[in-house]
Amino acid sequence: MGSLVNYVTTLHQATNRSYIDRMVDDKINCMKKAKEYEFDYWDGDRRYGYGGYKYIPGRWKPVAELLIKNYNLTNDSSVLDVGCGKAFLLYEMKLLLPNLKTSGFDISKHGLAESKKEISKNLLVHGAQNPYPFKDKQFDLVISLGCLHNLRIFELKTALKEIERVGKQGYVMLESYRNEKELFNLQCWALTCESFFDQDEWIWIYNHFGYTGDYEFIYFE
Repeated sequence: MGSLVNYVTTLHQATNRSYIDRMVDDKINCMKKAKEYEFDYWDGDRRYGYGGYKYIPGRWKPVAELLIKNYNLTNDSSVLDVGCGKAFLLYEMKLLLPNLKTSGFDISKHGLAESKKEISKNLLVHGAQNPYPFKDKQFDLVISLGCLHNLRIFELKTALKEIERVGKQGYVMLESYRNEKELFNLQCWALTCESFFDQDEWIWIYNHFGYTGDYEFIYFE
């Protein structure tokens, strides 16, 4: 199995969150709206999701640099982003390696429509829990950030096996917890999460379903 890494945590920790306020703000209906994964989730009111997920030049650059360095990517490499959303990370990687072959998919039509034109032609609507339309080991790196915890356990089996199948290397980041406080905060904040597992449970799942790539957890402290 791969290694526990730290690529996104600093970015995650830069955002302030009011956990109780979200929990008591008509959360059931907010969850239903968020799980549509369309305009309201990305660019509607904060109670439904991101509250305006806009491209900020350089915001994802440190993450892109770490991925390129640690996975030895070059202009001849190929990368797939599973659950890419608006694909801003892929775009930042493309800025650093202009000939990098980038691909991605997401279930959100709105998210994909908001991607940068330089990479949009290789993005498609597809669910992470369904078989991937790619060849074995087609990509030098497969990444997935903040996506897989939105799947149910039996869907995770397909997703992790497919990430392993189509990628030579892998990196998965998702939400988890290490103690009761972080579990409570996660349950308050999460709108789309289906799989609430602590880090040891996630590592067991990775091993059980045959995922051998790197992984990262973000926590709600």
